[in-house]
Amino acid sequence: MHVTADALQPAIDNWAEQYPDNFSPSALVGQQRATSALHQAMSIAGRYAHGFLVTPAGLRTYDVLQELQQLHRWAYAEKYDWVYLANPNAASEPQCVNLPAGTASDFLAQLWQLLETPVASRQEQLIALRDTYPTERAHGYLDGVAEKNFKDLPGSELATIIVQHDEEQPFVLCDRVTETNLFGSIRLQSVEGTISSELHLIEAGALLKANGGVLAIDAEELLSQPGLWRKLKYILRTSLFHWPQPGEANIAAYYRPEPVPVHIKVLLLGDRDIYAQLRELDRDFDNLFPYLADFSGHYPLSQLPLAPYFDYLAYVQREAAVLPLHRNAYPLLFKFASRLSDYQTELSLDTITLMQLMREASAIAIALGTEEIQDEHVQRVLRQRKYRDGYIADLSRRSILEGQVYIATDGRVVGQVNGLTVVTAGGSEFGEPSRITATVHYGDGDIIDIDRKSELSGNIHTKGVMILSAYIANVFARSEAMSLSATIVFEQSYHEVDGDSASLAELCCLLSALAEAPIEQGLAITGAVDQFGRVQAIGAVNEKIEGYFSLCQARGLTGHQGVIIPAANLSQLNLEPEVIEAVQAGQYHIYAVNHVTEALELLTQSDQKKLYTRIEERLDELQHTERAPNWWRRLLGR
Repeated sequence: MHVTADALQPAIDNWAEQYPDNFSPSALVGQQRATSALHQAMSIAGRYAHGFLVTPAGLRTYDVLQELQQLHRWAYAEKYDWVYLANPNAASEPQCVNLPAGTASDFLAQLWQLLETPVASRQEQLIALRDTYPTERAHGYLDGVAEKNFKDLPGSELATIIVQHDEEQPFVLCDRVTETNLFGSIRLQSVEGTISSELHLIEAGALLKANGGVLAIDAEELLSQPGLWRKLKYILRTSLFHWPQPGEANIAAYYRPEPVPVHIKVLLLGDRDIYAQLRELDRDFDNLFPYLADFSGHYPLSQLPLAPYFDYLAYVQREAAVLPLHRNAYPLLFKFASRLSDYQTELSLDTITLMQLMREASAIAIALGTEEIQDEHVQRVLRQRKYRDGYIADLSRRSILEGQVYIATDGRVVGQVNGLTVVTAGGSEFGEPSRITATVHYGDGDIIDIDRKSELSGNIHTKGVMILSAYIANVFARSEAMSLSATIVFEQSYHEVDGDSASLAELCCLLSALAEAPIEQGLAITGAVDQFGRVQAIGAVNEKIEGYFSLCQARGLTGHQGVIIPAANLSQLNLEPEVIEAVQAGQYHIYAVNHVTEALELLTQSDQKKLYTRIEERLDELQHTERAPNWWRRLLGR
C-alpha cells in the first residue's frame, strides 16, 4: 500500500482547532487509573493499606502528590505535635507526649510555669492544662509531675520538641533517603571526656514528621541503603518507632527514649522494575502495600477526549514560568508530544521534557522581542536540537557519501537489499541503511548466517534468521529437501547485530538470490516476519525512515526512492516536515505491507507468483541433476 502524505503525522491542525476558552491547569490529566487507586488507599486505615506509585520518567512527583492530597486526603489522618519530657523516674528514658497540632510551644511554656508554682497552688493550672491538651499521654505526664519540682527531675533539660506542625503540611516527601533523614537520630555529646546524649540531641526524621499523615518515600533510594527496608517494615507492622542506640554501645551511655506510636500512610515511589523486584523478593510486600497507583507516561486520545490535555499543557506552561503560548504554537507542541509517545493517537505526559521545550522556545521569543511563544520559535528549537544531536549521524552519513561504506540508492542488484537499522552511539540515536547480501549455492538447504558464525549476532537476530529459514522451508521444501544452500550477511558491519527488524529484508534478499530477480536499490526495507511470512511491527520506524531519507536527499532525490515498512507501524508515523513534503511532491515514497510477498513485488517490480515458480523450477532442476563426483572419486573409480 502506498502511504499518502496525510498519514505521515497525527492530525495536529485539527487538534489545535479545539483550543478551549478557559484552562484549568492540572498535573493529573490522564491519570484516572492511578488517582482511583490512590483514592481507595486514602479511604482505608490500618497497617496493611499502604501504596506504591509507579512513576514514569518526566513525572514531577512533588506536583502530583500536592494535587493528589488536595483531592484525596487520608480519611484517618490525625496529626499531633510530639515532645520528649524529662522522666521523673529514669534519667535515660525520657517520655514522649503527643499534643494537639501547633500547641507544643505553648504547652512547654505552661508546663514550666506549673513546675515553678508551689505544689499547693497548682490545682487550677493542672485543670487548665488537662482541658487545653486533651491527650492521654499529656494527662499521664501531668499526673506524674503534679507534685514535683525542677529539682525532682533528672538532668539539666525539661523538654525538647521533636515534631511541631506550625502550618498544615498535606504530606512529607523523603526523596533523599538516609537512615537519619528517614528515621532521625540521637546525637552524642562529649562533656569533660564523658560521652552522653540528652533531650536536645534527639532529632526526628521524615517518618515522625509525617506521623499521623502521609509519607512519600523514593523506593530506589530506600532500597539502596542496607537495612532501611527491613526497619521500615518492622515499624509498619508494629506501629511503633524505637530509637536506635546512639553511637557504638562501648562508647555511648545507655539512652533510650520512649518509643513513639506510629499512625501513618506510606506511599513508595519508583519505577515498575523496583515494584516487580519487591513483589518477587519480599513476601511481606503485597500485604503491606496492596494498592498500586500506576501513573501513565502517555495520554491516549483513542480513549480520552483532547480537551483535558490543554489543561495539562497549561500546567506545564505554569511550572516552566514561560511566555504565553500563541495558538499557532500548539500544532508543533502536539507533534512533539506525539513523537515522544511513539503513537499518532497518544500524547506524552513527560512534564520535564515538555518544560525544557517551552523554556527554549520562550528564550528565543524573548531574544526576538515577542510577547508570546509562536510556531516559528518552537520550530527553531526543534531544528537546533536536531543540529546539536546530529554530529554522530552526520559522520556516519558522510562515510556513506564518500564511499567508505558502500550503500547503493539506485540501480538493480540480485541478492542485495538496503535494510533499515537504528544506531545508538554516544547518546545519539539515528536511523541508517545497512547493506544486506545473500548468495546461494548447491547444498543441503542450510541458510548460513555469517554474522552468527562470526559471533557478531545477538540472540534475537539469530531467532529472526531461523524464522525466515522456516518460512523458506515451509514454502519450498515441504515434500523434499532443498538442494540449494545460502549465506546471508550484513556487509561492513563490525559490531554485534541484534533485533529481528531486518528479518523481512533478509528474507527478500534470499528470495531475490534464489529467483535471480534483481532488487531496486532505491527502496530500503524494515520489518519482522513470522513463519508464515506475515510482516510484524518494529521499533523506531520514524528514525529509520528519516535516516534513509537524509542519505537520499544528500545524493539527490530521484523520485524512485523510498522505504517499505510494516502496515502495523502506520499508527506510529510522525515524520519531519521535509519528509512529508517530499512524499507529497512524489520525490520520496513510503509503502506499508502486510506480507513478504507484497514487499518482494515492490522490491523486484515482478509478480510474486512468477518469482516463486522460478524458484521452484530452479530447485527441481537441481534436485534431478546428478552431481558430478569429486576428482578423487573419479581417480579411484568410485
